[in-house]
Amino acid sequence: MTTVALRHARVRYGPLEALHGVGLTAPGPGLTVLLGRNGSGRTTALRALAGTVPLSGGAVLWDGADVTRVPAYERARRGMCLVPERQAVFGSLTVRENLELAARDPAVALDAYPQLRPLLQRRAGTLSGGEQRMLALSRALLARARVVLVDEPAQGMSAAVAARTYELLGALDACVVVAEQRLPPALRGRPAIVYELRRGAVVFAGEAGELTD
Repeated sequence: MTTVALRHARVRYGPLEALHGVGLTAPGPGLTVLLGRNGSGRTTALRALAGTVPLSGGAVLWDGADVTRVPAYERARRGMCLVPERQAVFGSLTVRENLELAARDPAVALDAYPQLRPLLQRRAGTLSGGEQRMLALSRALLARARVVLVDEPAQGMSAAVAARTYELLGALDACVVVAEQRLPPALRGRPAIVYELRRGAVVFAGEAGELTD
């Protein structure tokens, strides 16, 4: 079992404070969803967990240990994988080369997303937005990470592929934290912890089934 958490986390971008003492806990295996409109702080909270933005106050905990000062590359080495909303693949490399950076055998990824098989020789930068998301998530699946952080995993995907994506994420033996603007239809009625952020603060914390539109 793996757990990541923010404790009274504050993040500043110059004079602006994006997170105002945010507290949240994401246990795993399992799925935690950070909801909020653009500017709510959901992406910043995800980046704070990953270590790609520094805290100006508070702490990041991983299995109870304070990793606030542990750099992002070291968190990745210990088993944390971040899939950002943009620039999540190497555009100048082929699909196959992107997958081989994560694992020598890409079979697991291609079984998860068979749509990528005919695209293996294409450069990742020429793919559609949904295809790039599939490739980025495939690399995360191959990494076998203990903590998987994904910003808008289903962006640009069809409803069927989005549902498949959340099925894959929910089946991982990992602590999975995703950031979304709205609760995905694929998660309605399924077990998931939800935190809704608004203007850098948590305004709701509970199960997905408790959340009302």
